[in-house]
Amino acid sequence: MSITNQQFIIYACPVGELNKQLEQYLHRSRELYGANSAHKYMPHCTLTGFFTAEPNSIPIYLKALNKAYFMAKNDLYLDVKVKQLTFNENWHGLELKAENIKNLIANFSQNKAVNNYQDKLRLKEWLHLSLAYDFKPEYKKELQQLASDIIDMKAGVNWELRFYQKNPDLSWKCLQSWTI
Repeated sequence: MSITNQQFIIYACPVGELNKQLEQYLHRSRELYGANSAHKYMPHCTLTGFFTAEPNSIPIYLKALNKAYFMAKNDLYLDVKVKQLTFNENWHGLELKAENIKNLIANFSQNKAVNNYQDKLRLKEWLHLSLAYDFKPEYKKELQQLASDIIDMKAGVNWELRFYQKNPDLSWKCLQSWTI
């Protein structure tokens, strides 16, 4: 019996008051204006694109990410800063700054053990947390107002680095997390 490849991804996820506000926004926006593509995910900042791997290689990924995390944690101040709340024509969200997190992920992607198991990881340059996209254009102003009413960009927040598995039924499993 062959082992089938699975999909994986690395996110930075908020925890704390800001996350509660984001969850409230997502719930209310779906309830009032219908689902959009942001509702398919938990609040997160994407650090890599999806990649496929055999389940038996996951301990190697986790060990490499753990190593990159602790190296970065010892040498750098790891944080995620909320820069601004942005409302474009087709996208609403928080723009983020986290240069040291980007460096951590770059170091992880260059680990020789990881490179033996997959093609080069797609690292994300534009760090953001999506609130709404692929929404009906007639709800743009309402979604913007709802976000402005619910989300306080200065709300308390901590972040976690998370390694997720996306299951075939579109459910998620966090395989490991680290406090940023």
